Amino acid sequence: MLYGTMKVAIGGPLKVAFRPWVEGLENIPATGPAILASNHLSFSDSFFLPAVLDRKVTFIAKAEYFTTPGVKGRLTAAFFKGVGQLPVDRSGARGAGEAAVKSGLEVLERGELFGIYPEGTRSPDGRLYRGKPGGLARVALASGAPVIPVAMIDTEKIQPPGKVVPKLMRPGIRIGRPLDFSRYQGLEHDRFVLRALTDEVMYEIMKLSGQEYVDIYATAAKRQLAEAAKTAKKDLRDQRDQNDTADGRGTQA
Repeated sequence: MLYGTMKVAIGGPLKVAFRPWVEGLENIPATGPAILASNHLSFSDSFFLPAVLDRKVTFIAKAEYFTTPGVKGRLTAAFFKGVGQLPVDRSGARGAGEAAVKSGLEVLERGELFGIYPEGTRSPDGRLYRGKPGGLARVALASGAPVIPVAMIDTEKIQPPGKVVPKLMRPGIRIGRPLDFSRYQGLEHDRFVLRALTDEVMYEIMKLSGQEYVDIYATAAKRQLAEAAKTAKKDLRDQRDQNDTADGRGTQA
């Protein structure tokens, strides 16, 4: 009931304001479990995709969204529960992976749609990064559910980092044909199989999205960008110190 209420309250205005275009809705099964594996460009991806679907889709979200104290924290928790997101403790990499798999299997066992971002985090620059095999592949093989590749398009342009007011523009969603991985059944502990399955899904997402593919994890790319920004900041500070020193010598001369 809460999901339906929030879908009307949020999904309706989203569709009216942004008018997202959608291709491939016929690839979403009318009933039964399925995994929606999507690229991840924006915080809003988890809202736009459910808004255009007739069926409920459940994503996982950071546990912090559900445990923050105070009135604001309770409202945030109610909001995320209402839009179909499940809390997962991501404080430890291994624990987070196990929790994601467990949550995904529970959703699929109920015959529902489970949404997952194989990249593990949002793209830092709009490119498509290597998928992490621990969640998507394990859930797919353990459940036997089909994997449906999804491409979110231009959602990162609606509200770039640092922008408070979203830009009114039309994002897109392309939904690919379901992928059957029954040929790998029983091999969910084979790391080469997990890697192959994940790479196949990422290739389909790349074809749908048209993104440039980068064969490293997005988390590693974010670290590289942060280190580069830190280095650039230090270089700028050092240059200013040198200029100040030169100015001081010039004044004394």
